[in-house]
Amino acid sequence: MYSKRSGLVLGFHGCDEDVAKRILNKQDNLCPSHNLYDWLGPGIYFWENSPARAYEFAESLRRNPLKNKNPIISPSVIGAIIDLGNCLDLLEYGMLQVLKTGYNILESAIRKTGKEMPKNKHGKDTDELLLRFLDCYVIKMIHEMRHNNKDLPFDSIRSVFFEGNELYPGSGFKEKNHIQICICNPNCIKGY
Repeated sequence: MYSKRSGLVLGFHGCDEDVAKRILNKQDNLCPSHNLYDWLGPGIYFWENSPARAYEFAESLRRNPLKNKNPIISPSVIGAIIDLGNCLDLLEYGMLQVLKTGYNILESAIRKTGKEMPKNKHGKDTDELLLRFLDCYVIKMIHEMRHNNKDLPFDSIRSVFFEGNELYPGSGFKEKNHIQICICNPNCIKGY
């Protein structure tokens, strides 16, 4: 099993045009997300090789301003050159076992407190699990385990998500399938 991928990937981040300009002019940095429902835990999110999906996301936030702390006036996309570094790559079979171990440890810890396990929840007017409270806690547990064991921290997390309606009747493909990258270590971003 390996966690260091060779080569660079292109990631795309949907945001407001003013944010994109500040980043490109080196006046600001992308801020990590710290929502309790983030799909891959805390970090800076990118769509791998999909500027169109990043734009669609920014456009959806423009249409639904209450879903974002900072309103998007003019949707834009910023591309990044990313070295995933030490990556929790959930497209790699062995890494799924790391995720499962994180869940087992979280479940044991929560059971001892008598509290209820966090749950992933459907988004408004959809059957999709868009609010990933459980997954976020599991990934936070993995980060904590690695820290406590003095293991090398994960710089990034990468996973595939099947999202949206069937692409066509009976399809195994969805309208918004994508690979999401969560950057935990901003030094993985080599340039924009």
